Amino acid sequence: MKNANLVCRGGAQAQHGAGRPWWLGLIVLGLVLGMAGCSGEKAASKPATKTLADRFEIKVGSQPVRMQLAVLEAEMMRGLMERRDLAPDEGMLFVYRRPQRLSFWMRNTPLPLDIGFFNRHGMLEEIYPMHPFDETSVQSRSTMLSLALEMNQGWFREHGVKPGAALDMAALRAALTARGFDPRRFGFEE
Repeated sequence: MKNANLVCRGGAQAQHGAGRPWWLGLIVLGLVLGMAGCSGEKAASKPATKTLADRFEIKVGSQPVRMQLAVLEAEMMRGLMERRDLAPDEGMLFVYRRPQRLSFWMRNTPLPLDIGFFNRHGMLEEIYPMHPFDETSVQSRSTMLSLALEMNQGWFREHGVKPGAALDMAALRAALTARGFDPRRFGFEE
């Protein structure tokens, strides 16, 4: 590997004084740097993909909620573990690729939470309380659920959000897209 570097350097030195004016090298260098700058601008204009740390405003019924989206398996497994606080209108939305029976527990989770289970159309079907550090599974009755929203305990009741309330699916599709996911892969068609 070391010899390859020497050959490259030697080759560049051999061409350096090959009868070209010194300023021609500066022009070429300027063009190369200018082209690199242009491609850098193009890459910088593309918005960065959002992460689990980002929050998205998505309404549940008429109530705006700032949600983190747990989409990847590692994000779902971690959930809100070890979180000591959650702002009043903040939550975590777990997004599944196919409808199923959902089951959650509170391992290493010190916050009292409520969980709302939604079908793939964004309709709230079930709500359950979850207690700090309780490792008893909270399982849905329905086997056709695609979304689960964890909020501070009492949030659904305090805001009058009951089964039948709709999640803003257009905002969810936009949030998934911002996270770099295709909403159609989750069955969330327009």
